[in-house]
Amino acid sequence: MLKILKRSAKGARVPHEKSTADMPTVRMPVPKNVVIPMSMHIGAPAEPVVKKGDQVFVGTLIGKAGGFVSANIHSSVSGTVVDVAPMRMVNGPVCQAVAIQCDGNQTVDPACVPPTVTDKESLLAAIQACGLVGVGGAGFPTHVKLMAKVDTLLINAAECEPYLTTDAREMLECSDTILSGIEAVMKYCEIPHCIIGIERNKPACIDLMCSLTRDMKGVSVKPLPMRYPQGAEKTLVETCTGREVPQIGPSGKAGLPADCGCIVMNVTSVSTLGKYLKTGIPLVSKRVTVDGDAIAKPQNIEVPIGTLYRDVIEACGGIKPDVELGKIIFGGPMMGGASPSADFPVLKQNNGLLLFSRKAAVLPAAQPCIRCGRCISACPMGLEPVVIVENHNKKDTAALKSLCVDLCVACGSCTYVCPAKRPVSQAVTQAKAWYLSEMRKGGK
Repeated sequence: MLKILKRSAKGARVPHEKSTADMPTVRMPVPKNVVIPMSMHIGAPAEPVVKKGDQVFVGTLIGKAGGFVSANIHSSVSGTVVDVAPMRMVNGPVCQAVAIQCDGNQTVDPACVPPTVTDKESLLAAIQACGLVGVGGAGFPTHVKLMAKVDTLLINAAECEPYLTTDAREMLECSDTILSGIEAVMKYCEIPHCIIGIERNKPACIDLMCSLTRDMKGVSVKPLPMRYPQGAEKTLVETCTGREVPQIGPSGKAGLPADCGCIVMNVTSVSTLGKYLKTGIPLVSKRVTVDGDAIAKPQNIEVPIGTLYRDVIEACGGIKPDVELGKIIFGGPMMGGASPSADFPVLKQNNGLLLFSRKAAVLPAAQPCIRCGRCISACPMGLEPVVIVENHNKKDTAALKSLCVDLCVACGSCTYVCPAKRPVSQAVTQAKAWYLSEMRKGGK
């Protein structure tokens, strides 16, 4: 009997808005300076291993992983270190950052040579040396994720957020390294099956991947429904395999894809691995979709990691002369964040920079909740946002635990479908943060 899928039918029908999908990636001119934070991943920040005055090259290690769940960080440019100092990140926390004055030559570090990989241990060591993290947004260190023993590798090529087209361009422009990265993971991690999940609104990508994987043993392509958030890990697992990630895993914490035999890798992440195994050059650049009604020349542009938003904006023609800039969003419009200025750097996991006019950025006034339940129907995690918010207002940790507030993935579907235009997702995110804080303090 066919299993009835639960999460894949939920979410929101967001606008397509993929105007840059047919635009080949352009390489940005080398900026004058970059600022590279030591925290571009989930886990402990990297420790700076360079000082002011040091000469660095493309691929030079400038930050060593600060723990098991951490990632190395490398220079994205050749030049001179001009400062190593604390900086406040766009989302609030403070971390060390390395500022580099570029010499414009982009000389590659002689130490960048292809790694020797013969087994799983050496593959994980290579991934760790590369500084690879989930570049689709989460930033989880890849070497930690691949330690799990599973039977299915899922390649997340859904790219379900509006505007973003970086993964689509990766498939169309770098299919060879996608396939070599998949082959390496399957071979050395002994994973017999691989499914590449692509939303149906990318037919050229589906056709290309199907033709290239036709003779690859254990690899298949799965066209996905055009419903946000198809790229959410638990939704992707269910849609592609029919399996359900448990709410609570063996560790007693929220379940992970590995708990049902799956590992999920973003398509650009696995391609980055393929490139590193071929060239030895670590993760030092990022393709970014620059779009929105305020930018003069929307495009997909490859930039050195650490490039300031303002330099990316300038490389894309700047803000339209007749437009007043209203909002800068890093990431997609559903899960991205608003930046207070253009003075922040592009990180490993940034895949979008959206510039909206003041007119487009104005939010409608929130109205009273009408108890319609649409937020509940839309939640891919099966949560009850309106009830969660009520119990957060009461500061009821027991109720929030029973409502599984910690499972919220902040996809924004609840806010999008709310007819009263209430900031539901933001309120649930606050509830989750407060609940987790209470749990760390030993709250009941």
